[in-house]
Amino acid sequence: MTRELLPVADGRRVRAVVGELLSRAKGRTAAAFTMLIASTAIGLLTAPLLGRVVDIVASHRPATELVTPVVELVVVAVASAAATALGVSLVARLGETILAELRERFVERALGLPLDQLERAGSGDLTTRVTNDVSVVADAVRQALPELGRSVLTVVLTLGALAVLDWRFLLAALVAVPLQLHTVRWYVPRAEPLYASQREAVGTQQQQLLDTIGGAATVRAFRLADTHLDRVRDRSTGAVDLALRGVRLVTRFYARLNLAEFVGLSAVLAMGFLLVGANAVTVGVATAAALYFHSLFGPITTALALVDDAQAAAAGLARLIGVADLPAVAEPTRPARPVDASVKTAGAGFSYVDGHPVLREVDLDVAPGSRVALVGASGAGKTTLAKLIAGIHRPSAGSVTLGGVPLDELGPDGTRRAVALISQEVHVFAGPLADDLRLARPSATDEELRTALAKVGALSWVDGLPDGLATVVGEGGHQLTVTQAQQLALARLVLADPPIAVLDEATADAGSAGSRVLEASAAAALEGRTALVVAHRLTQAAASDRIVVLDAGAVVETGTHEELVAAGGQYAKLWTAWSGQRA
Repeated sequence: MTRELLPVADGRRVRAVVGELLSRAKGRTAAAFTMLIASTAIGLLTAPLLGRVVDIVASHRPATELVTPVVELVVVAVASAAATALGVSLVARLGETILAELRERFVERALGLPLDQLERAGSGDLTTRVTNDVSVVADAVRQALPELGRSVLTVVLTLGALAVLDWRFLLAALVAVPLQLHTVRWYVPRAEPLYASQREAVGTQQQQLLDTIGGAATVRAFRLADTHLDRVRDRSTGAVDLALRGVRLVTRFYARLNLAEFVGLSAVLAMGFLLVGANAVTVGVATAAALYFHSLFGPITTALALVDDAQAAAAGLARLIGVADLPAVAEPTRPARPVDASVKTAGAGFSYVDGHPVLREVDLDVAPGSRVALVGASGAGKTTLAKLIAGIHRPSAGSVTLGGVPLDELGPDGTRRAVALISQEVHVFAGPLADDLRLARPSATDEELRTALAKVGALSWVDGLPDGLATVVGEGGHQLTVTQAQQLALARLVLADPPIAVLDEATADAGSAGSRVLEASAAAALEGRTALVVAHRLTQAAASDRIVVLDAGAVVETGTHEELVAAGGQYAKLWTAWSGQRA
């Protein structure tokens, strides 16, 4: 299946969103930057005070005259440090507020994305955005943004101070500007696409790792380890190559900045020599000018170097905004309500890639309350059909109706209320087990949680946990077995209580003993519901009301277990092979 990565916002949209978020915090923005300006202006008093000290020493005046400028230097140092700390804190707090709002937008939109869109993009793309990209942007907000603001203000105010000392010092200092501007103009067009490609490459690498590790059992079973290792190697090599290109680009960037600094300082020193020789300024003033320009080295280098961090953050920000800007899935103006728990597909077809159908003309009619098993070889289309019925995919041809209502008329919310899909990939969320269960029904009481657990045969081991329902599970907590995690998912199904349930090989990873336990748990969870079961074990099919056999995306047989075994067709061959394995 071709990956269709989630969208990325362009530069104009990124600037618009940042401007919009800043406008909502005008007071904080004004206070933060006012304090930064004040702290920078106070710090600029250091150079002329040192220049006065030089003049006092050069003119052999009494040492007592040094007391006043020295005390003033101490006061300036203390005041500048305090104002800087407060200003940086305010800017960082402003940035964190903006990032928090953007992160909330991103998560809200990501949770509302159609599942088929996420499948086409791959979970790796979304994962890197919500982890790596958020981290890059957060680091920029906490460190780069305050430092960049302070550096830019220092540069601007210092150039102004040079003009106040003598406008000719300013002209000398500006000799370095063309070199610096040329460096930035050379760097930015190269860095922006490079960092965007690097973020995309990391997402692709992450997706390949997830596919390889998550499907390790299948990879081993079909002896695809070498193929997958080659893919991981290719993706990793691509990401490393882009990272090395970034390192080489940054090295050349700094080399050009160092050249600009050397040229500028030489010009200021030469101007000072000429002006002092002509008695136009004192040695102290020339010293102050040299100190001013020397003090520009840090902020100019920092500001231009932060272009590197800014490019990486901008690339991450564009990927976050690209998702946050996605339109919400529209609900029908007047959503219809299912009249019963029936499921019907009429001529349903589906293709991941145009011209390569995975399902062909599938007709299925499931009566309310009945249990139907979907059987077939790997790649027959069972999981795709299950996802079509669960509303994850939309049919490329034909239609799918739940309770007599087409999926489009039900809308996403209506579909979620009507049908639930339980797959073999179960995620246990980090936190108290009770909170994990309440994802299905937030208002559920502890007693209702215990009832659902008891129904699927999980209450005994839950009561045996250190803190029962309050036990922290998932990452960093008590680790559940595959069977326990699947029972947790089935208990969620009981709590959500949809009229239709789809089980996609929900017992496949549990092993023989665990599968028998889960088959009993699944049977209990499906009581009173219309159920479609993608049967990994044919005992599940044999216990169903009807069996539908798929081959190459088409229905080739349908009937009860006894009817299909007697017919001697494809299902009978599968059953014979299955029975032989168990014997």
